[in-house]
Amino acid sequence: MKKAIVAIPMGDPAGIGPEITAKALANTEIYDMCKPIVIGDAKIFAKAIEIVNKNIKINVIEEPTKGIYEAGTVDLIDLDNVNVEAFQYGKVQAQCGKAAYEYIKTAVNLATSGAVEALATTPINKESLKAANVPFIGHTEMLESLTDTKDPLTMFQVNKLRIFFLTRHLSLKDAISQMTQERVHDYLNRCDQALRRLGVDSRKLAVAGLNPHSGEGGLFGYEEVEEIGPGIEKAKADGIDAHGPVPADSVFHQALNGKYDAVLSLYHDQGHIAAKMADFHKTISITNGLPFLRTSVDHGTAFDIAGENIASSVSMEECIKLAAHYAPKFTKDTM
Repeated sequence: MKKAIVAIPMGDPAGIGPEITAKALANTEIYDMCKPIVIGDAKIFAKAIEIVNKNIKINVIEEPTKGIYEAGTVDLIDLDNVNVEAFQYGKVQAQCGKAAYEYIKTAVNLATSGAVEALATTPINKESLKAANVPFIGHTEMLESLTDTKDPLTMFQVNKLRIFFLTRHLSLKDAISQMTQERVHDYLNRCDQALRRLGVDSRKLAVAGLNPHSGEGGLFGYEEVEEIGPGIEKAKADGIDAHGPVPADSVFHQALNGKYDAVLSLYHDQGHIAAKMADFHKTISITNGLPFLRTSVDHGTAFDIAGENIASSVSMEECIKLAAHYAPKFTKDTM
């Protein structure tokens, strides 16, 4: 199968993004799976290579077709947008927020033009973005705007466990108010389509319960009876292979062991805790609904250890590998 070209925007230069990217691309296995290309600043990336003490060199190119894509050489599109004399590791800096945004914008342009097949993104910092007057608080908001996509759907994957989220950054009280029949029905259809776009043939979906034992028929709450259950039934009527609500204390374990192909988590921490307990470093985020495939590490810039060769590259390596795995199967139709 043809190797996909995976663009890797370097992230906030003051964070661990350049380091973990350099470490990841020192792993020859990455080049067996795909053709990675870094979007960043060559000066900062050279510093990262020196910090992590890896025997790799930089090949500065202007476009993906010029890449060498061989282990030992990192192909890099150099935006040359960091003043190293004013640069500091581990500090909020406007120039770094601006640079991080420019890396992402360039990578998106490459993906939408078809020059690369996928993005594997590294951490950015909200405060640095704000200091640079970048009008977005994170990757998802940027990608929504840059691709004119409405409400992208997040999926976590760790080993065989896939998790979607019905709600994300809401208080638990507000999240419960969003657990309606209509939303459950809509999201199950979107989850099924997202899996299909990723080339997943078997799409057996479970919905996690909200209350203990999924409410025990109303003994411990009526959300499952009045909203979640009926939403699942509506999805079944559409031909979706949906099950549940399944008690949340067992459904993630069951999915990890192959009983379900994915789980729809009802709120942020319900799914995050399950994924990160399964394997914190190998939990990868996939943004569905975009016109291209995007995977991401699920951790921050770690300013407290940036520039010290402490950060693990396991998550970054898994992020790139997952992009390489799904890219050849990914379909371009909109959700």
